Amino acid sequence: MIKLRAIVIMLLFSVSAFGSIVQDTNNVSRDKNSFNIFNPIPINLMRKMSADRPDKTDCPFTVDAGHFQVEMDFINMTYNQPNSERGNVRSTYVELAPVNLKVGLLNNLDFQLVFTSYRWEKTTNLDNGLITQNDGFDGITPRFKVNIVGNDSGFFALALIPFVTLPLHRHNFGTALVEGGLGIPYSFDIPGWDVRFQTTFLFNRNNAGLAYHTEYDNSVSIGHSLIGRFSLSGEFFSSVSTENASGWVGTIDTWLTYQVFDNLRLDGGTYIGITLTAEDWHPWLGMSWRY
Repeated sequence: MIKLRAIVIMLLFSVSAFGSIVQDTNNVSRDKNSFNIFNPIPINLMRKMSADRPDKTDCPFTVDAGHFQVEMDFINMTYNQPNSERGNVRSTYVELAPVNLKVGLLNNLDFQLVFTSYRWEKTTNLDNGLITQNDGFDGITPRFKVNIVGNDSGFFALALIPFVTLPLHRHNFGTALVEGGLGIPYSFDIPGWDVRFQTTFLFNRNNAGLAYHTEYDNSVSIGHSLIGRFSLSGEFFSSVSTENASGWVGTIDTWLTYQVFDNLRLDGGTYIGITLTAEDWHPWLGMSWRY
């Protein structure tokens, strides 16, 4: 009986010791700072996929090191009716495959390339019946995202997104000068909810002349699971410019997302302007895909 007790105690001690070893090994394996674009993070250690779309509020989480992510609209449209701010002019814009291509460089750093593959626009002056149409390529914006806190765990997450817009466009789209800015997205980990905020400082060229002005964007985005793989989200976006005679831009945005599987998400929704200077309607269909 004494021998049996001794054997049981030894077995329990061995199991306990083995569990401690496994736990220590797991802790070591979860230190992801050693991974980079040339040494990808293993699939079992990857974060849940997060995307900077479809809202205007970016997420504070980076793409895992050594992995890629494609975020794009299949198609979107902007429709503006005449009003006191834009005159008696009606305009329609259509974009095909505007995309954000991402690659994880380090555990807390990724590189992004944002551009619109094709843009078509039509404006109609209702006073004189003049119709203007244009199409082409609308610039390119390289960005970096560096997570400051909360990338892999924690209640609070925050990142910095410096970006620059290069005047690589065709057919008079965009600006002929370099523009840029800094985005500061942050979020809170609230079970069952997706809660994000963002403040962005932009340095853009004036509508007339070569001088620059500053714009301040702020937004809040809230999402919640609706049923099954469907989620419903809403956002309030505000933009204020220091340029003379520029009005406040405000939109209410809403969309549905469908999580096809862990690394593929479909979405569709619309931005709705609530101020005279904002775009009236901007519906879209798109996706986020990680590999």
